[in-house]
Amino acid sequence: MRRPLGKRAVPLSLAALLLAATIAAAAQPPAGIVHTPYGPGQSQRRLGAALFAANCASCHGSLGQGVAEPNPRGAGGVTGQGPPLVGVGALAPDFYLRTGRMPIERAGEQPERQRPLFNQREIRALVAYVASFGGGPPIPHPHPAFNRLPDGMTLFTEHCAGCHQIAGQGGYVTGAKVPVLQHATPTEIAEAVRIGPFVMPRFSPKAISDKELDEIIAYVQSTKNLDDPGGIGIGHIGPVPEGMVAWFVAAVVLVGICAMIGKRARA
Repeated sequence: MRRPLGKRAVPLSLAALLLAATIAAAAQPPAGIVHTPYGPGQSQRRLGAALFAANCASCHGSLGQGVAEPNPRGAGGVTGQGPPLVGVGALAPDFYLRTGRMPIERAGEQPERQRPLFNQREIRALVAYVASFGGGPPIPHPHPAFNRLPDGMTLFTEHCAGCHQIAGQGGYVTGAKVPVLQHATPTEIAEAVRIGPFVMPRFSPKAISDKELDEIIAYVQSTKNLDDPGGIGIGHIGPVPEGMVAWFVAAVVLVGICAMIGKRARA
């Protein structure tokens, strides 16, 4: 004889509902990203236009003209306010999308590196669509000059180490966090140098030539596998922490010596 479900039906139904809600939540894209459906016959331009309208137009305008004043009626409740994209070419959108720095939730916040929010096909479509607004540089194709690492280190020290540390470990400056460079690809480094994202200065080919940029990129890539022949690297973040560790070790040694002297004096 089958027992009536009675009160057991309520917990079972509730559990099923919670499970369905969990699965649905996990299926949602992160940070409110809208992934438009596409088929095998859809053109890249059409896909890029749809993605741009759903994820970018609230801040950058429907035609990339920019939004100067906050717009509280942006898609997804986003208060849109962003710079124009006309003339940025393919270089800027490729950098920001491939490093997950765009889209951001609030205008004015620092775009930080994270997992890309779009897949490779979507990124290519968005980059091509933004580049179609007119003008601007293409995606760079650097050739790291590993045979000129000393020159690269000199250039990096002159132009970059003040913020990124000599070993590219990042840090803090007024109003921003400086990213670690070990995760960046040669193309991303070249793009960042030419764009100047957030508070980073923009370096034109007159300031840093393509040849010099290849040398800098090679040096940054070399910092991914640093040797420490003199001892522990302590994060490779410069002489200040190294000096602090040295003082700490010296203090422990001095206290130990004083304790030994005091013990012998009492004996």
